[in-house]
Amino acid sequence: MRASRALAVSAAACAAVALSAPLAAATDGPRNVTVNPFSVHQGGRIEITVQGCGHGGTVTSNAFRRVELSVNPSGHSRAVARIHDDATPGRYNLAVKCSDNNRVETHQFEVLAGRGALGGLGGSIGPSSTEMAVGGGLVATAAVGGSLFLARRRRLTGAGV
Repeated sequence: MRASRALAVSAAACAAVALSAPLAAATDGPRNVTVNPFSVHQGGRIEITVQGCGHGGTVTSNAFRRVELSVNPSGHSRAVARIHDDATPGRYNLAVKCSDNNRVETHQFEVLAGRGALGGLGGSIGPSSTEMAVGGGLVATAAVGGSLFLARRRRLTGAGV
């Protein structure tokens, strides 16, 4: 009698595991899709981060060309897309599809009119070799000119005697 109870309990446990497997498989695929920045100007770049695409995948939208997801060791996949210069301002959807799964996850973002401000380099690069040569020449000229001026002045005043 005890063997039949043990058999019934183990059969119920196996059935519960077997029935929950399709639910676990259904959660595989793209999830936690984030877009940074949410609002981007025409011609700007947008970064898409996804969880659950361990073997990469693709991101598509009407606002940009199809891009491939690169896989990070942390388990997140990432792609950077450039918005078309002639994209109509408004809200767009993007679709994320993993390589190893048929599920598709969507997310919204917004395209703003016009180009963003051109901020310039802001001193982030050093002087070129030409600029260094011109600067060195000016310093050398100033040193020679100053020495000649002092020598001439000393000679005229007779301070050297």
